[in-house]
Amino acid sequence: MFKQVRSWGAGVAAGMGGLVGAAHAEVPTAVTTALTNLQADALTVAGTVLAAIVAIYAFKFIRKGL
Repeated sequence: MFKQVRSWGAGVAAGMGGLVGAAHAEVPTAVTTALTNLQADALTVAGTVLAAIVAIYAFKFIRKGL
């Protein structure tokens, strides 16, 4: 009985994996392009914020040393 349950569970898991793969194949090219552009913009903003944090920390460190 447990062998039947295991094989049924494996079949369900394989079927769900097939559905996810099929759903991913239906994503339009425009959506993929928009997500790629969003990622580039997010990296730019994150880099700018990181540079600002480092600059503030360096400024505080320099002022404390004087």
